[in-house]
Amino acid sequence: MDGLAAPGTGDRPMLGQQELSGVLLREALENVAASAIVVDDDGLIVAANSAAQRLLGRAAAQLIGHDSHDLLHRNKHGHSVPRTRCDIRNALLTRATRHGNAEWFVRGDGVLVQLSWLITPYTTAAGVTGALALLYEQEKTYKSDDRHSAPLTELDRLALLAETTTQLTSTLDVDEALHRLAALTVPRLADWAVFDLLTEHDEVRRVLVMEYKDGILIEREDLQGPMPPVPSQSPMPLSRALRGAASSLAGPATYQGPPDSGIAVEQQRLFTETGMHSAAIAPIRGLRDVLGALTLGRAQRHDPFTPSDLPLLEDLTRRTGLALDNARLYQRQRKVAETMQRHLLPQLPSLPGLEMAARYLPAPDASSVGGDWYDAFALAGPAHALAIGDVVGHDLDAAAGMAQVRNMLRAFAWSHPQAAPSDIVTRLDEAVMHIAEVPMATMILGRLTLGEDALWRLHWTNAGHPPPLLVTHDGQAGYLDEAHGILLGTGVNRPRPDAVTVLPPLATLLLYTDGLVESPHHSIDHGLDRLRRHAASLAHRPLDSFCDLLLDQVRPSDNDDDVALIALRTPSLAEE
Repeated sequence: MDGLAAPGTGDRPMLGQQELSGVLLREALENVAASAIVVDDDGLIVAANSAAQRLLGRAAAQLIGHDSHDLLHRNKHGHSVPRTRCDIRNALLTRATRHGNAEWFVRGDGVLVQLSWLITPYTTAAGVTGALALLYEQEKTYKSDDRHSAPLTELDRLALLAETTTQLTSTLDVDEALHRLAALTVPRLADWAVFDLLTEHDEVRRVLVMEYKDGILIEREDLQGPMPPVPSQSPMPLSRALRGAASSLAGPATYQGPPDSGIAVEQQRLFTETGMHSAAIAPIRGLRDVLGALTLGRAQRHDPFTPSDLPLLEDLTRRTGLALDNARLYQRQRKVAETMQRHLLPQLPSLPGLEMAARYLPAPDASSVGGDWYDAFALAGPAHALAIGDVVGHDLDAAAGMAQVRNMLRAFAWSHPQAAPSDIVTRLDEAVMHIAEVPMATMILGRLTLGEDALWRLHWTNAGHPPPLLVTHDGQAGYLDEAHGILLGTGVNRPRPDAVTVLPPLATLLLYTDGLVESPHHSIDHGLDRLRRHAASLAHRPLDSFCDLLLDQVRPSDNDDDVALIALRTPSLAEE
């Protein structure tokens, strides 16, 4: 019954059930020594203990009721992290228990802090489901003036391996993966971390050398660079590791004799420059090949590595090898995608008196190709075609479909130069349904002509695409909303409208795809209004600068779609 205290609440005033639940939740969190917050299934903060308020520099009223991701989570530059890339939010949505290390959060005073976190499903006394998140600063396990390192317990070893797996599997960038592993092992296990990687041509590069000094990690670029080739018979530890042999220990004495190879010379230099008295060296193996070697070295610590340290090092390099395999595979695919994209996107034609510019940006978390495209080409007769489109998806399949659509469009437009744009798009729609492997697509097709009055005209049709934007030289901007028809691939046979617009002198016409204006957190009208205002403010900018600034200022940071745009600017009448 409302107004009655729950059994066992002692002298607590009589409260309603919901209020009592809130009191119990706050009391439970205050009993947690760490900084703790509770969020509901939507990510809204419903409770935060005093430790969390101090750590985040925000009072309870500044936390409760706010979206935890939008309010707190940032990248290292202080920018919002897209929700699709937020491990905390993904754990909340899947009701999973997850751990993350050294991510950035913003305090109430605007200062960025790097915190580790643990999140687990949680249900309040009132039955509200969500998650409990613990936030904490990563403590240093070793100080530079320690003479000996405390041996890791079995729990420490398991925690390190789990943290390594989490850190390495959450990136597809080789350089980022190596920096993360260096931060995990130095200074926890060593004073130095050295990574030597084999290239696809079996050449060796010392890609990263990290030193722990005066409480911070320092990258020693002076010790990085190309290395001599791997000798086939050398018994030296690094040479053996780069051939895939078992891990081993090394010290300055290992390389004191006459060097048997160029790598041995570089190792002599490494021990001399770093002052390492003990090192453990292990191969980094991928699924099929040896990818490189990791050297952990101790200089400031007096205790040397022992054979008992090698199994942990091998566990670390095994995880590293899998991560690097994935990263390299992704980078090879990305390189193929970039090459494919360069060939798919056309060279812009030269039109008398007209300026033209185009841009393409891939989706942040996909291949470097996608379904967004633009095109401009000459037609038979004194006219040019201008087009932009979007095939569903942003991967290689979408790019292949995009190429089919674009090539068919060129063929139809060239073979029927006098046909209305709507007729060309109708023919294309029929072909898409029967020939191309494209689920659905949107597009705008226009025909540019120069009239006897020296003014350019755009005769166009729109198949379900965001409307063109026309910006006059005096800063007026408006959308061309006429000629809007249904998208391609629906199977619905409806007449498609056409429209004609006169382009004033020194006006800028912009065709773009929805990745420039769509956001998961705002309506499409908000994005269109934002584009219109920014484009109007840039009316006097050179066309290349106009396009670059629009991408920088307008593209939503939380949009994970690719973007294509093509812009043209008409000449002044005096130039005609």
